[in-house]
Amino acid sequence: MLDIFRGLKNLVKINHLHIDSPVFRLHHSITVMLLIGFSLIVTTRQYVGNPIECLHTKEIPEDIVNTFCWIHTTYTLKSYYNNSKSPYPGVGPSSNVQEKDKKLYKYYQWVCFCLFFQAILFYTPRWLWKSWEGGKIRALMMDLDVGICSEIEKKQKKKLLLDYLWENLRFHNWWAYKYYFCELLALINVVGQMFLMDRFFDGEFMKFGIKVIEFMESDQEDRIDPMIFIFPRMTKCTFYKYGVSGEVEKHDAMCILPLNVVNEKIYIFLWFWFIILAILTGITCIYRIIIIFSPRMRVYLLRMRFRLLRKDAIEIIVRRSKMGDWFLFYMLGENIDSVIYRDVMQDLATKLGHHHLHHMPGIKGKMENILKLCFTKSTSTLERNHQECYFVGQ
Repeated sequence: MLDIFRGLKNLVKINHLHIDSPVFRLHHSITVMLLIGFSLIVTTRQYVGNPIECLHTKEIPEDIVNTFCWIHTTYTLKSYYNNSKSPYPGVGPSSNVQEKDKKLYKYYQWVCFCLFFQAILFYTPRWLWKSWEGGKIRALMMDLDVGICSEIEKKQKKKLLLDYLWENLRFHNWWAYKYYFCELLALINVVGQMFLMDRFFDGEFMKFGIKVIEFMESDQEDRIDPMIFIFPRMTKCTFYKYGVSGEVEKHDAMCILPLNVVNEKIYIFLWFWFIILAILTGITCIYRIIIIFSPRMRVYLLRMRFRLLRKDAIEIIVRRSKMGDWFLFYMLGENIDSVIYRDVMQDLATKLGHHHLHHMPGIKGKMENILKLCFTKSTSTLERNHQECYFVGQ
């Protein structure tokens, strides 16, 4: 069992290659690790020791009643949750009790499987993106994240990267949209899982966290723990047995569910965690929409994230490329050495600027006239206009 828990560290190991956003990594790394860990904890408690202990008469073997009540549903009585005469919330005499007053509990043997299934769902968008991404970022990095290599090797790799970006410019939109779809899928998954767990707990999960907060803020004398209503410690079970004369005998047993002490802690944590995750992912999806429709925002984000790049270079790159190219540039900047990334992007901007002038002969001729004018001025005038002429030459 300890070896299994040690294997979970592979999900959260520090990976220097980033092909997605930090919020997306919370889904497929931290959340998957938590869900698998919780599943293992519940499995250990469920199959090592007794997950249920039932009090009954000595006429029936203990193991038979425990096994029967674990496999079949136990129940509590709704009318006895607020009853001060009841020593345990939800537990009272079953005689003359209507069926609608019974609250059945049939989920607890499925908790470990449900948690593992949730972990698979959380990892699905990551698996989908890895298959679509196809190792593009790793291939384009060419070990340039270290930046420690010979100048000849570095120059060759920078040229290869620049050639790829130049030749495949404006062809990365579909690649980027696939990633944005995976982020949207992550949002749908976390919201959908909250509704899934609400159905799993008979409509009690969606307001679970709110009720817990209200319980903590209410007076101790008046409050009723909402966790006991969803995860009861004490329940009842009805066992039917044939008597000596062949008639059916009814036996009521009181059952203790120690496993629910663990379950309630797990699910109150997951309630708050899923709410935080849904909010962060929703903000990320809005952020992606703004990026798609706002080139100015792309310029601003590149300037804020990569300070070594010149403003004019960023503006040229964003203006001459598409949104998918911007996403690729941003991901490369997250993985490549900052100095090497600056050099490659500056060279790309220069190439894009010259290409733009080549397709606009009027502006190109005007620039050439300005350059000629700069070099025909007197020495003193040239010195005064050195910065302007240098900028035009660039």
